[in-house]
Amino acid sequence: MLTINIETARRFILGKQGLWPGRRWRGIQGTEQAMRAMEYLQLDPLQIIARSQDIKLHSRIIDYTPGLWEDLAYKQRKFFDWGGWLAVRPIDELPYWRVVMRREREESLRLISLASEHADAISEMRVILRERGTVSNRDFEMAKRTRTQSYRGRKDSALALYYLWRIGEVMMHHRENFERVYALTETVAPAHLLEESDEAEADHFLIHKEISFSGLSRLNRTADSYFRGVPFGPSAKQVFMKMLADGEVIEVEVEGWKAVHYALASDSKLLDDLNAGRTPEGWSPLETTTTEEVVFLSPLDPVSARGRAKVLFGFDYVWEVYKPEHQRKFGYYTVPVMWGDELVARFDSKLDRTTNTFIILGFWLEEPALGNNEAFAEALARGFSRFVTFLGAGKLDAKAINEPLLRRRVGASRQP
Repeated sequence: MLTINIETARRFILGKQGLWPGRRWRGIQGTEQAMRAMEYLQLDPLQIIARSQDIKLHSRIIDYTPGLWEDLAYKQRKFFDWGGWLAVRPIDELPYWRVVMRREREESLRLISLASEHADAISEMRVILRERGTVSNRDFEMAKRTRTQSYRGRKDSALALYYLWRIGEVMMHHRENFERVYALTETVAPAHLLEESDEAEADHFLIHKEISFSGLSRLNRTADSYFRGVPFGPSAKQVFMKMLADGEVIEVEVEGWKAVHYALASDSKLLDDLNAGRTPEGWSPLETTTTEEVVFLSPLDPVSARGRAKVLFGFDYVWEVYKPEHQRKFGYYTVPVMWGDELVARFDSKLDRTTNTFIILGFWLEEPALGNNEAFAEALARGFSRFVTFLGAGKLDAKAINEPLLRRRVGASRQP
């Protein structure tokens, strides 16, 4: 068993996700490389300053502009989005996901019930898709449809299309302002990717991908048949044990953590380098390091979301967007600030589209002494300057930053 300290674990997870020691990809080609390295790009429709997935890619890619991932997915067809846990995945993985889609159809009680309850609407959508080519739920007037109470949609047409998508009969053709536009799968995906892989191969793939995505994974849901919303086969545990016995997966003990974690054996060299204080080959940033320029993490970034910020960084972070206003401690859309390999602050903000101004609504430091740190002030100003450019804003309002040095530096970063 390999033993590492928390700093090595943190840098390994950050580096695997392309966040440390700085941005190492650029433009649309770099966006493709980043999305593959990340394993999953989780999607979220909410757009306050920018959508979560675009903020996530901005933090990893130089010159990223909102929507580049959509070009790769819906125009170049290099990725596809799917799942109850909605995420973008490489299109060449489709044969493995076709197995998962079939399992959804056969095993998901919710989908089985949906298929029975809305059988007529599902048959109708199949016919319409063949006739029209592409279909959106917006194509169907509420007055002419059966109303539903599902959070997946208020019309039977929405649920029928969602069902066909989940079981793999249709795929996303494109999105219009994040609204789904569906098409039959055979008109979207290459024919050679429509065949299902072997069952055991699919489970092997899912386990490998999950460990790679997490960097260090407990895999504590494999025995329960589901992980990240994905149904595993009944022999998944045996598949994992064989991977462990064959040396494809290694056990890792992190000092201070109770549970044993798992990593891919192919990542052993990365862990060895980090343990020795070396930056792994291929991780060198193209421009600034995260010490020279802070990075802002998306609320759904896998390195910090769902309690991981506390485990990795000792940073207590909860996305408060779904909390009632009186229960929020910080703000509606609070974003963590990473400096070096630590989370050191957070801010809430909004984009005033009328005046094209990015407005910082609140800024909170973990350690007050950073408010007088010249190096941090410079790194923070660089981070905000890049972020405002990414958002396409013309001005930055930093008056809500209480620390005079930080407020002055950040405010000056966008002055003409």
